[in-house]
Amino acid sequence: MKAVYIKQFGGLDALNYGDLPDPTPSAGQIVVDTHAASVNGADWKVRAGEYPGSPTFPIILGRDFSGVVSAVGAGVGDLAIGDEVFGVLEAGRDGTYCEKIAIGAAIVARKPASLSHVEAAAIALIGLTAIRSVEDTLKLKAGETILIQGGAGGVAGFAIQLAKHLGARVVTTGSAANLDYLRGLGADQVIDYNATDFTKVVQGCDAVFETVGGDVATRSFAVLKPGGRAAFIASGAQAPKPERSDVVALRPAVSRARAPLERIAELHRIGAVRLPPITQYSLSDAAAALKISEARHLKGKLVFKLR
Repeated sequence: MKAVYIKQFGGLDALNYGDLPDPTPSAGQIVVDTHAASVNGADWKVRAGEYPGSPTFPIILGRDFSGVVSAVGAGVGDLAIGDEVFGVLEAGRDGTYCEKIAIGAAIVARKPASLSHVEAAAIALIGLTAIRSVEDTLKLKAGETILIQGGAGGVAGFAIQLAKHLGARVVTTGSAANLDYLRGLGADQVIDYNATDFTKVVQGCDAVFETVGGDVATRSFAVLKPGGRAAFIASGAQAPKPERSDVVALRPAVSRARAPLERIAELHRIGAVRLPPITQYSLSDAAAALKISEARHLKGKLVFKLR
């Protein structure tokens, strides 16, 4: 199968495009013929070696996908060859920038007919991360106010729409070029982070969802009311520690399961969440896509179309 992989950590020149062995399903697994795989911020960080651990090379990049079941392992009874599915690889595992994927059947969901493979791949991991963060970790409720940092990003854009669906008031930050886009997602208040210090115009928030990292993360505690909580996905494995004792810092666990994928599909079906802007690439153009992703000013999603 064709794949994009690395044999050592490094820059864009560490990427390889070539042939690797086809996977076979173990018990409880399926093999999916990949039709689409999306680009996420984690991918270039994996390439650069920013995650701890002792990797086994070659490493195929990528975490979410959509495709068609082409083989079924022992013990799998709820999916069959020919089923259209989408999902996210097991936590801590990469390997969707390729033509075939072996994955546990229990964490894969059927792709809705209303979504193309490219569209399903585009919202798999961002939707899963937003749901795990906003609903499961922050437990956002109707009537609360949430600040979502970096609203034009894939996860944050999904989170804005999810928070509005839950009945919250949403404040978000973005560049001037994206402010109208953020209003279109439903944000009640948008802040140009290049022109305005968000800590000067936002206060009394019940929750913060932080997707940017750096000093934006630590400064986000200032906008919380006493008893407020903040969830961080861009500050490493641990949430930053607040200087104040009356707020809670949380690091969402983005565990994999079929149910939240089905919720993503349902949120789209009922019109609560719309698709992000999608730019398509061929797998052989992975370096170009990752260069854009690494620049961190992307609106929407980059997706590889393989078939």
